[in-house]
Amino acid sequence: MMLFKRGRLLAFLCSQVIVVALFVHMSGHRHLFQREESRRPVHVLVLSSWRSGSSFVGQLFGQHPDVFYLMEPAWHVWMTFTTSTAWKLHMAVRDLLRSVFLCDMSVFDSYMNPGPRKQSSLFQWEQSRALCSSPVCDFFPADQISSPKRCKPLCSQLPFDVVEKACRSHNHVVLKEVRFLSLQALYPLLTDPSLNLHIVHLVRDPRAVFRSREHTTAELMIDSHIVLGQNLKMIKEEDQPYYAMKIICKSHVDIVKAIQTLPEVLQRHYLLLRYEDLVRAPLAQTSRLYKFVGLDFLPHLQTWVHNVTRGKGMGQHAFHTNARDALNVSQAWRWSLPYTKVSQLQDDCGEAMDLLGYLQVRSQEEQGNLSLDLLSSSPILGQVFQEG
Repeated sequence: MMLFKRGRLLAFLCSQVIVVALFVHMSGHRHLFQREESRRPVHVLVLSSWRSGSSFVGQLFGQHPDVFYLMEPAWHVWMTFTTSTAWKLHMAVRDLLRSVFLCDMSVFDSYMNPGPRKQSSLFQWEQSRALCSSPVCDFFPADQISSPKRCKPLCSQLPFDVVEKACRSHNHVVLKEVRFLSLQALYPLLTDPSLNLHIVHLVRDPRAVFRSREHTTAELMIDSHIVLGQNLKMIKEEDQPYYAMKIICKSHVDIVKAIQTLPEVLQRHYLLLRYEDLVRAPLAQTSRLYKFVGLDFLPHLQTWVHNVTRGKGMGQHAFHTNARDALNVSQAWRWSLPYTKVSQLQDDCGEAMDLLGYLQVRSQEEQGNLSLDLLSSSPILGQVFQEG
């Protein structure tokens, strides 16, 4: 009997040793898995619409030395199918973005002229610090802000394959896009196990967007026609800018509502940012953006953000991110748009304005009263999932 008890005790102790060994083994694998997860590239989509400050937000990411950034790669798709519609092109744009996130630049073969290409074949390539610095072009050190104007003549003749090499040498891949009017096309990207996708959804007061679009009508003509799609021929020319804004505003509403239906784990990969909040507190909001995607707010970037948002004047070019008085720019519609236009815009975009916290004005006097704050904290902005 004593031998039997000793045998059971020995068997029990052996089993416990095995359990402990398995626990230690699995714990090691779990920590290894966690380390592997931390090494995974982070993919960031800055999702916005035209004239909403997206070029500036793109540069907030693009100037970071850990980021490979491209500005609007979907431009190549839209300019290849200029008579199509935004809805028909969504899938092609989505598939292009997935390939670019994974640093497979062969996807551009379908949208560029055949034959040898340079990295300058890529739309707005010079806006990417990663394509103006090592290992692509040893022009700007990692701790300096790149200048597209200076980079363009020095780095444009490099072969196209350096774009892929640059992409693979960075921990974060950030793409800025203004050509999604629905979140549905992005669902496969959010659930793709090969991606670690984070969405920064940038919005801006529709009245400010409209005012900016008026100053860039010619540059946006093709895009506007694609947005209007089959309705183009049925809409009077003078009504087309308002109809385009109506579609854009509805797209923001649809995207926000679609995010709310996703599982909580996916909601944490979404951040809503108002351009007005960014220009009021650029350092705090940039810090929020960086924290969302796991980037450090380096000292030289803090200095640059402060300086570029505290310049003089309204900016030298609509599509450049040179220093300007960003807060003043965000308010320019209040003294430059007639109230009749503002009133119509508020009718067309009322739901989006209410959802995103943009207060409407009821008279020319209210519009011109700059002491009247038209930015509110809407319920949607206070939801937990927006904080990542």
